Amino acid sequence: QVQLVESGGGLVQAGGSLRLSCAASAGTFSSYALAWFRQAPGKERNILATISRSESSRYYPDSVKGRFTISRDNDKNTVYLQMNSLKPEDTATYYCAATPRATYYYAPTVPSGYDYWGQGTQVTVSS
Repeated sequence: QVQLVESGGGLVQAGGSLRLSCAASAGTFSSYALAWFRQAPGKERNILATISRSESSRYYPDSVKGRFTISRDNDKNTVYLQMNSLKPEDTATYYCAATPRATYYYAPTVPSGYDYWGQGTQVTVSS
C-alpha cells in the first residue's frame, strides 16, 4: 500500500510561484505513473499534469500549459509540481496520485486511472 503525502501549499499573490511536493512512503516508486489534480469547492477534480514511468511522456491541459511543470525524483520517492504565474483561479486543493497499472510510456489523465491519492494541500492565490 502506497501512502502519498503532499506539501508545499499555501497562500501566494497572483503572479507568484509555488512548488508542491508529494512523497511516497512505500512501494517501488519508479513503477508508478504519477499525476497532479486539483479540486475547487463544488467542482469536479481536474487533471493538472501527468508523468509516465519513463518520464518521456508528460501531459498538461491548456489551462496550465507553460505555467506548471511536473517532475519526479525516483531516488527520493517524490513527485513535484512547479507552479509559476499563479492566478486566483488556480485556488483549489491540490492532490497527487499514483498508479502501478499504466504502461511504461503512459500516464492516465482521469481520476479513475489512479489507485493511490494524497490527502491534498491547499493552494490559495490572492488577487
